[in-house]
Amino acid sequence: MGSPLQQRVVLGFTAVHLGAIVATLWVLMLNGIVGFQLIDDGTPISLGLILLSAAALFIGAGYIALDTAFKYSGHFNSSMDEPNRNIGLYVLYQLAPLVFLVGFFILETILVLNVLGEKKPMRTNGKINGALFQSLFTLLAVVMTWVFWSSITEDDWPMPVAGGTYT
Repeated sequence: MGSPLQQRVVLGFTAVHLGAIVATLWVLMLNGIVGFQLIDDGTPISLGLILLSAAALFIGAGYIALDTAFKYSGHFNSSMDEPNRNIGLYVLYQLAPLVFLVGFFILETILVLNVLGEKKPMRTNGKINGALFQSLFTLLAVVMTWVFWSSITEDDWPMPVAGGTYT
């Protein structure tokens, strides 16, 4: 059983999703650059540059995904044939976000070590704060409890008659 949505709707949502991933990781990397105070953060020019460049990447990646899905220009039609390669989507969806993420970590490492002169945030001595794992496993436990409860009580819910209400 597939998605209850029409295929065109799914393709549209996928294009928005791909654009959002690229734009979000671009903003993350730009936030790494903001720490160096090249332009004062929070000023209209810095916010404008971040938002406009993120919007451009969102629209660009979204257009390429939409063009691939709906064959607007015909440029990406060959990606629908074997071996199903679309270099544009690969670069924008896989490669660019990876570069942005690695760039962010490199920028933050340089900022912490060289600019701030701090070494303590970079050393864990083999110790990891368990709060992240505690939150993750608590969330997973709640979700799995709901899934199991739902699976064993699914047939016990009263079903209303068409047009009727619960009594």
